[in-house]
Amino acid sequence: MAGGGSGKYARTMLTSHDIAVAWLDAFNRHDVPALIALYAEHATHSSPKIRVLHPETGGKVVGREAIRAWWAGAVARLPGLRYEAATITAQPDRVVIEYVRHAPDGPAMPIAEAFDIEDGRVVASRVYHG
Repeated sequence: MAGGGSGKYARTMLTSHDIAVAWLDAFNRHDVPALIALYAEHATHSSPKIRVLHPETGGKVVGREAIRAWWAGAVARLPGLRYEAATITAQPDRVVIEYVRHAPDGPAMPIAEAFDIEDGRVVASRVYHG
């Protein structure tokens, strides 16, 4: 990616669709460094799961390091966690991924995740599920 970073997807500017595909790939490999390389330093991540596990955050983590800690914790808690892509809808500055969450702690769950993209990186991600 332009501007540095680390991991498999860090060297070239990606389109929003490419970012979604790279994100799913890195997540399913549990490659947290490659996943985090897709986020801007000042990115935010909001999720109902964050609100449940860390209510003091209001459901949002701020900054690449906090997002790294969140995803590292998720794959440590649920080593069998994987996401099955259903649909990717992309515009230059936003992409929405619909996927099915498969985890050992419960039934499959449909999820939508929206990424706001600036300069080839995720600046905000929001997770939606019932």
